[in-house]
Amino acid sequence: MGCGSCSTGGGCSPAGCKSNGSCLTNGCSKLDVYDWLSHMDMPVNYKPFPIVEIKFKGSRKEFFLNNDNIYLENGDLVVVEATTGGYDIGHVSITGELVRMQMVKRRVKEEDVLKKIYRRATPADVDKWKAAKDMEWETMHSARKLALSLNLSMKLSDVDYQADKSKATFYYTAEGRVDFRELIKKMAETFRIRIEMRQIGMRQEASRLGGIGSCGRELCCSTWLTDFKTVSTSAARYQNLSLNTLKLAGQCGKLKCCLNYELDTYMDALKHIPENVNYLKTLKGEARLQKTDIFKKQMWFSYPREESWIAVPLARVKEIQQMNRDGVLPDDLLVFVEIENEPVKAPDYENVVGQDSLTRLDERNRNTNKKKNKNRNKNKPNPNGSPNSSQPRAANVAAQPNTAGQQNTGGQPRPQGQRPEGGNNNPNRNRNRNRNRPNRPDGNRGEGGGDKPTP
Repeated sequence: MGCGSCSTGGGCSPAGCKSNGSCLTNGCSKLDVYDWLSHMDMPVNYKPFPIVEIKFKGSRKEFFLNNDNIYLENGDLVVVEATTGGYDIGHVSITGELVRMQMVKRRVKEEDVLKKIYRRATPADVDKWKAAKDMEWETMHSARKLALSLNLSMKLSDVDYQADKSKATFYYTAEGRVDFRELIKKMAETFRIRIEMRQIGMRQEASRLGGIGSCGRELCCSTWLTDFKTVSTSAARYQNLSLNTLKLAGQCGKLKCCLNYELDTYMDALKHIPENVNYLKTLKGEARLQKTDIFKKQMWFSYPREESWIAVPLARVKEIQQMNRDGVLPDDLLVFVEIENEPVKAPDYENVVGQDSLTRLDERNRNTNKKKNKNRNKNKPNPNGSPNSSQPRAANVAAQPNTAGQQNTGGQPRPQGQRPEGGNNNPNRNRNRNRNRPNRPDGNRGEGGGDKPTP
């Protein structure tokens, strides 16, 4: 099935995934409508509704008369009557009784619908229609050059050719009024067609061009949103959002339409939140309001020079507020806090993962060096000539002479509770200690691992 409602040059395939109109890329399915009356059985003498809704490129939809009772289904290409003469080609959007409801919604009367459907589109009509769509890209760039040559403060964003190549509609955006009479003359001489200039807003321009939003998905205005409502900064203020224009503005430069999606829910929840509660007075001091959790119905307060925040339910906040009006000061907010609402310490956002530390790499290298030193000591041979792991410690002790006067034979266990006088049965260690120990005033050197000399 072809795609004629998107902003692609060929008119038959989306610019993104090339799935020929079966996805939401570039707004191909933007104007699709689910017929929830299709499964209902109509009466025997039912006469089908003679008006059909047709969708065209962009977000344009119009109603046409089906006087010849042509059997049409959603998505069929049909040749319809154009407003300024000639014919145009579009896709069938809705048929049947749902069209009557759409006309009531859009406030269109049946007697006001005068244009009619000629026939189903033939292969020759489709080929001519595709050739007209192929000319749009080149025509738009040529028109932009003409506008720049005339120094006009306007931006041409899109061109829509009629199927019979007799008329082209140019969509542009501008901050104020633009005198484009000279531009129309030059474009009519260049393209040899009837010219129509139509000014659109920034949101309509974004819907026709398409793009990816900050959420990572395609723009709502280019996929499904057709009704643009006014968005104000108060919508962000009610939702406790940061009033940062870079984050609140969309690709069109205006405030994001999604700010209105959850606004009604927040407005209903804010009805229960007390107003003008900047602080609460207690004997401990004034507790300042830090945060309000609208849906949990809690308000967080903190005392000066304290890092902990106290979560107080809304009912308790209203009670303390009434006490302050009566001149009564409670001892502390913790008295009014329920057991499950424990004070929560404010998070530290300065150095969450240690990335601000200048020695974070040195600590890792130091731990690595410690592991290497341990492995070297394991493989290093013993001073006695044998590795540490080859012989037990008792054999090494037995092989050394006992120069400290100790009678300790290797291999015999020492009686329990006794300890040699030197505190160590290794004579080599005792010699090293005695060499490094300074001489005492009486000229004696302590032997035996630190024994005191006799007077």
